[in-house]
Amino acid sequence: MASVIGAFIALVAVGTLRTVTSARERVNNNVTVADELRFAVNMMRTDLMNLYRDADRNNVKFVGIIEETDYGPARNLTMRIVGTAKARADQPEGDIYEVQYFLRRDDDKSVLLRRLCPIVGIEDDAETQGGILTTIAENIIDFDIQYFDGSEWLNEWPRDTKELPPLVQVILTAANSQEAEEKDMVNRSFMVNFPGMAELEEQEADNENQNSANNRG
Repeated sequence: MASVIGAFIALVAVGTLRTVTSARERVNNNVTVADELRFAVNMMRTDLMNLYRDADRNNVKFVGIIEETDYGPARNLTMRIVGTAKARADQPEGDIYEVQYFLRRDDDKSVLLRRLCPIVGIEDDAETQGGILTTIAENIIDFDIQYFDGSEWLNEWPRDTKELPPLVQVILTAANSQEAEEKDMVNRSFMVNFPGMAELEEQEADNENQNSANNRG
């Protein structure tokens, strides 16, 4: 009888230990997912806020498209930014870079990638040609961007326009796995607004007038 009771207690103890261990693993995984999501959101927001803008619209680049892949439609955002973080530490570079964000999916997971490339100069190394790819987060299962044109929200921002959308909304969804239930998914979103080119030209004209007035003074 004592041996039966002892075996029962041992089974209960093992079951409890497994439950505690499983709960701890879930908490740790959720913390990792939240940290990666926070990092990805902060990096994308910083790049968008550092978007390269001037009155010469030929130098402005902001393209948001949806591409068909083997795993369904995937969003792709490409833009030019002003930054101090070099793509190649051992090479001379300016402060204007092309940045691209996109998801790369396979059967097991999807990762959010960031491509950073100087817009001047030609890379002579196949490994760096087209820029440097960096994995921003390994638990991002969805990457959604919406562009507001002043009257409605659009799913894409075409290549042939030199205007910037007044508002951009980014939504990132993270989870431990592709098969995660909705209750286990974490969403983070943010918005960034851009002044229109007309406003930018007016601001630059005001600055030039102010500088001229100061010089005359």
